Amino acid sequence: MTMRVLLVEDEPLIAMMLEDFLDALDRQHAGTADSVAAALPMVAEGELDAAILDVNLRGGEKSFAIAEALAAKNIPFVFASGGGGEDIAPEYRDRPMLPKPYTMEGVEQALAQLG
Repeated sequence: MTMRVLLVEDEPLIAMMLEDFLDALDRQHAGTADSVAAALPMVAEGELDAAILDVNLRGGEKSFAIAEALAAKNIPFVFASGGGGEDIAPEYRDRPMLPKPYTMEGVEQALAQLG
């Protein structure tokens, strides 16, 4: 079965690039959210197998509430960050990281860590 991946990314062009990467990597795009409020209902619906979470969203919002919801449903995820990981809450620092700028190889490696 093809892995269905939720993207949480607040930059539309970057989100489109990630959607293209998923397609090229034979992964299914399960939807894109640009905020916590947009992502939480998608997580609740549960039509996904994994997620890529941009840590820093628009207006200083962080994606940790989404991570908490995913963890509660045992849905694996990776954090995406341009920083070295210091912007990730300590309780999530054991999660796989996807460094920015994104590359197809980086996305492939991050998703491979999720199973």
